[in-house]
Amino acid sequence: MAKKVLFALTSHDRLGDTGRTTGFYVPEVAHPAEVFRKAGYEIAYVSVRGGSAPQDGVNRDDAVVAAFLDDPAVGEALAATPTPQELNAEDYDVVFYAGGHGTMWDFPESAELAALAAGVYERGGVVAAVCHGPAGLVNLQLSDGSYLVDGKQVSSFTDEEEAAVGLTDVVPFLLQSKLEERGAKFTKAPNFTEHAVADGRLVTGQNPASAAKVALLAVAALAG
Repeated sequence: MAKKVLFALTSHDRLGDTGRTTGFYVPEVAHPAEVFRKAGYEIAYVSVRGGSAPQDGVNRDDAVVAAFLDDPAVGEALAATPTPQELNAEDYDVVFYAGGHGTMWDFPESAELAALAAGVYERGGVVAAVCHGPAGLVNLQLSDGSYLVDGKQVSSFTDEEEAAVGLTDVVPFLLQSKLEERGAKFTKAPNFTEHAVADGRLVTGQNPASAAKVALLAVAALAG
């Protein structure tokens, strides 16, 4: 039976009060999905509120992104995502929290998404996240009440990178700092360069450049 990965997507489409739109960062799904597909995984999607998930970072000059968006099955799935409460943890082997700035507003507040991911983890699955996707980890607690990230090596979009893109005062909190507050042993590379880390069955990556590597590490973590 094929392994199954569930991509968790933001439903939030407004970048604070800037008047700009946001959503899930498409390359951070397209590139990992290609890795999982080649590894023989089935791919599914969930979003915080269900329905059509807002997109950001679309770049059709990226052949992987273009192929992803032009796949009719992908388009159909992204137009009608289920909510976390409609799904069962036992059906998935990996939960992959995709990034995009929208995650900063709705991932931490979704107890249902956190419970789904905790369920996957506690039955021996992998929880993975990239860039702003680790916003889904800041309030993710296991059944013993501990934070999943506590004491583990974790990466995400860094406070320095947030400053570099000029959004320090727009996002509701700084992701690196919040993860460190939760007890994470934060690990990073220079701004916007590839960096991903696996700590057991928790796999995280720093930025868009790290997305495919997170998927590779997640596949390895589940196999190992």
